[in-house]
Amino acid sequence: MTNSKIKTNTPPKKKAANIQVDKLRTFEGHPFKVLDDEDMNNLTESIKAQGIISPLIVRAIESTDEYEVISGHRRLHAAIKAGLSEVPALIYPLDRNEAMIAVVDSNLHRERLLPSEKAFAYKMKMDAMKAQGRRTDLTLSQARAVDKPLAKKICI
Repeated sequence: MTNSKIKTNTPPKKKAANIQVDKLRTFEGHPFKVLDDEDMNNLTESIKAQGIISPLIVRAIESTDEYEVISGHRRLHAAIKAGLSEVPALIYPLDRNEAMIAVVDSNLHRERLLPSEKAFAYKMKMDAMKAQGRRTDLTLSQARAVDKPLAKKICI
């Protein structure tokens, strides 16, 4: 047997880490607003009492020691308000287009989204899929079926 690499459909390895909040950057062009409202105050109080239960999903920013938040912008904001200096995160090796799709997919389940946020999010996803050479002429359910490998990759 030779030493050739065999391609498999296994997801890339994620790495768990506690990351300092000053090393985290919001996703550039993030379509969803993070509001300082009653829900944010409740989340802040919950984090003060219990910490962050669900880690943020981030990706490394090339040539730096910083990370871009893919999922968990509200948790990060609440953690900063609660006075935390670091937060738990899962670091995934995603390129910009994969990250953009993940940002959209990880936020569309939220209850309080403005129609403008949803519209911008879907446009972001479509642009990222076009850049990857994926089909954009599919309905939402068809697109989800096509994106199953990416969904598995980031566990959403």
